[in-house]
Formats: sequence, structure tokens, C-alpha cells
Amino acid sequence: MSKSRLIGTTAALVAAVGAALFAGSFLPANGDPILSAANAADTAAPLYYQDPDGKPLYSPTPKKTEDGRDYVAVPAPSDADEPKGEHKADRKIKYYRNPMGLPDTSPVPKKDSMGMDYIAVYDGDDSDDGSVKLSPGKIQRSGVKSEPAELRRLRTLVRAPGTIQLDERRISVIAMRAESFVQKVADVTTGSRVTKGQSLMEIYSPAVSSAAAEYLATITSKTTAGIEPYGRGSRQRLVNLDVPEPVIAEMEKSHAVPITIQWSSPRDGIVLQRNAIDGMRAQPGDILFRIADISLVWANVDVAERDLGGIAVGQPVTVRARSYPGRDFGGRISVIYPQLNKETRTARIRIELANDDLALLPDMYVDAAIDTGNPAPVLSVAESAVLDTGSRQAVLVDKGQGRFEPREVKLGRRGDGYVEIRDGLAEGDVIVTSANFLIDAESNLKAALKGLAEGGNVQGTNAQGTDAHGGHAMGGKP
Repeated sequence: MSKSRLIGTTAALVAAVGAALFAGSFLPANGDPILSAANAADTAAPLYYQDPDGKPLYSPTPKKTEDGRDYVAVPAPSDADEPKGEHKADRKIKYYRNPMGLPDTSPVPKKDSMGMDYIAVYDGDDSDDGSVKLSPGKIQRSGVKSEPAELRRLRTLVRAPGTIQLDERRISVIAMRAESFVQKVADVTTGSRVTKGQSLMEIYSPAVSSAAAEYLATITSKTTAGIEPYGRGSRQRLVNLDVPEPVIAEMEKSHAVPITIQWSSPRDGIVLQRNAIDGMRAQPGDILFRIADISLVWANVDVAERDLGGIAVGQPVTVRARSYPGRDFGGRISVIYPQLNKETRTARIRIELANDDLALLPDMYVDAAIDTGNPAPVLSVAESAVLDTGSRQAVLVDKGQGRFEPREVKLGRRGDGYVEIRDGLAEGDVIVTSANFLIDAESNLKAALKGLAEGGNVQGTNAQGTDAHGGHAMGGKP
């Protein structure tokens, strides 16, 4: 082999190795195959998943319908999905709108004060039915969420503070109706719990002893024993002196007048006041004991004036005492006091509460929750779904395929984050509950632009003519 031929062969080998190394520098280090643009687009993660029937039901993750069918994956928009320039060229430009979203249009291309080009609006970009259409990408970026209008029971709670009070009908006062002397007081003090018939004190009363002797003489006399009116009158005198019935019955049985009388409790309850002292002299009307039954108590709470319209006698109420966190006491409204506090603008209501275990004590602080909601379910949507301008209320109905229709509604009561829809919707209508103000803003913008565009062409033509005329005039100056 000649020297020149050997040199040529060596140069060819070096060139081949260099080309191979150059090509290998662009290969993945792990040896994975290179994906084409088409393959990369096919393997891109879906933007979201939509109901296979085209209903406005979406999910950020794979999901199945109730009958087991998979939701359809909606891919993210790519450059390949954007309409090509030649396609847009086939469509008619209606007008050009301000790039900053201002309600300003032009029939010809122009720039704003900052040098930004006006955006072309083509036929078909807006609709005549008042609805607005958004691309899947814009829906995803805006965070649009929808849910159907459903029948719900709206629970409206009115909260009010108050205190526990005694039931006025369950308080008894023990006071002598004649001059008496307290011989001995039982082992009962303020705060003691007593039962009906339990002895409280032993008293001596000359008036009671005289009436008892007269009664026994009447019912034991041979002359008047058989005449009922005589005995009835004498007995009534003892009753009028408030002598306990068991004491009268014992005298009728024993035919003896006791020197002292055992005075007993007229009811079960708690001793709220004890003024009786051994050996004291009690005048008529002096209160010796005050006893209250607290097995049923009142909660007097103050309700704000604005909430009175939903309050009615008989409504259920849940009361919580600050002494028993987490425990609920159930009751019902029994009285709405017919007077408003002019300083606090509140009205007092009375709630009757069962207190069998005597846990609730007088003057305890409580918080009441009054359910003023409608017991029957009503058509309702989330409060966030309502667009309220002050003069009208509307919601956005999700029609599917990215189209949303504003619809005026009439509202009713509110509660639990929902509002009643009295007119304008039907059960099952899918309503936008999140980012609806963005859709409403775009809908209003399109409506404004459409209105301006109707007269924009004429005004734009006149403006062009004026500018052209002005230009000639300026050019004709010497």
C-alpha cells in the first residue's frame, strides 16, 4: 500500500469517528428514544376530564360516571390547536377592540396610546343569545366551578345571649297568716333541696289552735256532728289560715288539737330563702321560706331587632350554657315580650327548658341558637353563585362546551351558605359558583363592544373622511 493511499484511508476513518461523536452528543444520556413533536403532544397531561355525555361536569383527575364510564380527557391547548393565520383570513373581521379591555372599538386596525395593537374580533366570536363562550384553557386558569341547583332545607340560625331565670309559676312562699311563734326549724338551709311534704319547721299559733279546737268541737258535738255546713265552715277557717292539709286530716282522725303544728314544704325544689329562726315571733305576712322548683326553667335571651321577623312562638331552640361546653339543652319559645329595648334595639324572648338533672341554675349565662329556617326543602344555590348589582340578581348557567348563559333570578331566604331561588331556575340547572364574576365581566365587555360596534363602522368612516379632508386642507396652505 502506497503512502498516499494510507494517509487517505486514515483521514476517512477520523472523519467517520468525528461524525459519530458529534451525532452522539445530541442523544439522550440514558439512551431513551427521542420523541417527535407529535408524540410529545400525544403524551401531554390532560388539562381536565369532562363527562362523556358532554354535560358540564368536570374533574381535575380521572373519574368515572355512575354507570362506570370514564370521563373524557381534555388536552391542554397547544400551538397546533390555535387557528392558523390562513384560517382567520377566511373569516370576516367585525371590528377591532381595545387591548386593555376598555369599551373602545375601531373599524380599522389601530394602536392605543401605549402603542399596543387593537385586537381583531371575528364573526362567530360572540353570540346573539347573551351567552359567553370560554376556551377550556381559560376555564381552567380562571378556576371556574359549577354545581347543580338542588332542593335543600335552609337552616337560618339566629344567635342570642341570655341568662337562666326561675319559672315564676314554680315558686312558693311560706308566710304565716296569723301571729305565730317558731318553736324549731328543721335542718334546712338556703340551697337545700327539699321534697313536697317534707317538714320545714314546728310552729305554735294561738289563732290556729283556736280554729282547730272549734273545728273539732263542731265535728264531735252530738248537736252539730251530723250537720255538714257547720263542719264545713270550721274546716274552711283552718284552710284560710294555710294549715297544711295533712295536719287537718290528722286532727280529724285523732280528734285532738296539737299544741304545735309541723309546717311542711308545698313542693319539690330548692330553698332560695330561709328567714325562720328558732324561737322567733312571726307576724302575718312575714316570709319564712321561699322555695322554687327548677326542674323547668326559663332562658331569657335578647334578640336583635333585625331578626325578629323570623321569630315565632313554638320554634325549637338549642341552648348552651357556658358552664357545660359541648352540651345542648333543647327548648321552645314560649313568649315574645311585646317591648323593645330602645337602647340596645333588642327584644326579649322566653325559652322554656327542661332541667331534670338540675344542671341549669338561676342567673347562668347561656347562648341560644334559634332555627328560623323553612322546614320544607326549597330550590337553592350557593350564595357565591349570585351576581348582585343592587337592582338585579343573576346567576350564570353552565350550558356545557364552555358556554355560559346569564340568567336573572328572584331570591328568597338565606341559610347555611345557600340562598333560595324563587324564580328563574329549575332543579338540576348547573350554576357557576366560582369565578363567576370573571365570566360576568367578560360577558358585559362583549355586550358593550357589540353595542359600540353597531355604530362604530359609521363613526369610523366619518372620522376617516374628516381626517382626510383635514389633511388636504393643511396641505393646501401656502
